[in-house]
Amino acid sequence: YFPEFNEEVVEALRYIDDSKALNHTIRKELAEEIKKYALWGIAECSVEQIQKYNILQASLLAMKRACEAVFARVGTDLCACPHYQGGSPLLILVDGNFVIPRYKKNQKAVKKGDSLSASIAAGSILAKVHRDKLMEEFALKYPHYNWAKNKGYGTKEHVEAIRKYGACELHRKSFLSKIFVEQKTLFG
Repeated sequence: YFPEFNEEVVEALRYIDDSKALNHTIRKELAEEIKKYALWGIAECSVEQIQKYNILQASLLAMKRACEAVFARVGTDLCACPHYQGGSPLLILVDGNFVIPRYKKNQKAVKKGDSLSASIAAGSILAKVHRDKLMEEFALKYPHYNWAKNKGYGTKEHVEAIRKYGACELHRKSFLSKIFVEQKTLFG
């Protein structure tokens, strides 16, 4: 959410795009600019929550938590304010086909939203930079998976490292089951 637009904000944020279309350096620079000018929140779900709810539901739960972080930061539920700072009623834009379930807020699902909405693209940039930073931190603890490079995605190198060193507590069983379909003993 960008509370105000002026020439300085527009100039600082003019390169906002789908995070997947930006290189690492540009994403990090834009993330800092977004944090300066936007109301933003970041939230996570644990490996256990992803296993329990599935990746989609955990993502939606994290989105809800991120919204709540924004509301906590400004000290009010922006969705309850009919016209926050004299603007339009707040609408939560959710990237994808689904809105946040059981969340009584004004929201809209936007398919391919990170390429259609600057707000969604800004959120995707913040999320990607945050996740990349987490993976770089995890890489210090588990260097053999090379997470600083592959960011936890199922690259050939990552799969080979799992086969060689085994999985750790950060690997989701659902991710591993796709890799080791033939190994029934994977989880003991």
